Amino acid sequence: MELAAVKTSYKYWAPIYDYTFGAITRAGRRRTVDYVNTRSGRVLEIGVGTGLSLHRYGRHLEVMGIDVSPDMLDKARQKVAEKGLTHVTRISEMDARTLSFPDDHFDTVVAMYLVSVVPEPERVLAEMARVCKPGGEVLIVNHFARDKGVLAAIERLFAPLAHIIGWHSDFAMERVLGADALETVSVQDIAPFGLFTFLKQRKLNAESAAA
Repeated sequence: MELAAVKTSYKYWAPIYDYTFGAITRAGRRRTVDYVNTRSGRVLEIGVGTGLSLHRYGRHLEVMGIDVSPDMLDKARQKVAEKGLTHVTRISEMDARTLSFPDDHFDTVVAMYLVSVVPEPERVLAEMARVCKPGGEVLIVNHFARDKGVLAAIERLFAPLAHIIGWHSDFAMERVLGADALETVSVQDIAPFGLFTFLKQRKLNAESAAA
C-alpha cells in the first residue's frame, strides 16, 4: 500500500480501531509484550497506532513508539498522558522506511500487525535491523499467507481489497526474512485460531553477519 493510502485508511479506522481490529489482535499484543517484558533496555514499537499496548510494557523498560498516522498518534498520546506512562518517553510521527534513530540503538524492536500494511516492507525490516543492537531482537506479529486450504482461498479473495481493509491478506512471510543482519529464532502461531504468527529474529554481530 502507498503511504497516502495507509494514512487515509487509518484516519477512518482511528475512532473505532480499539473496539474492532484492536479487539481481534488483543491476544497477540498481550503475548508479545509479555515476552518483551522479560527483556531490558530500550524498546521501539513501530506502528504504535492508538497505543493499545503501551500500558502493558514494564516500567523497567524505556519505550518509544512511531506511526505514520497523526490521528492514531493523537489517541496514543492521550493514553500516555491519562495513564501516567512515564516509561513511554517518545511518541513520534515517522515513516518506518526511514527511521530517525541511530544505528544499534534499541534492545528490542517490535512491529505488531504492521508489515502487511506498510509500503516496501523489506525496507522497513532493514531499518528495524539497523536500529536494533547486536544481540537484540526484532519481533514481528502478523498474518502471513497460507500456501493451501480454505484460508489460502479466502486470503486471495480479499487481496484486491487491501486499500479498503487496510492490510494485505496474501502477504508472504518471506518478505520479512531477508535481512542479512538477522537470524530467525522462532516462528509460532498465535490466537485467535492461529491466524497470526509471532516471528522472533535476533540481530547478529558484524562478524557473524559477514560470514
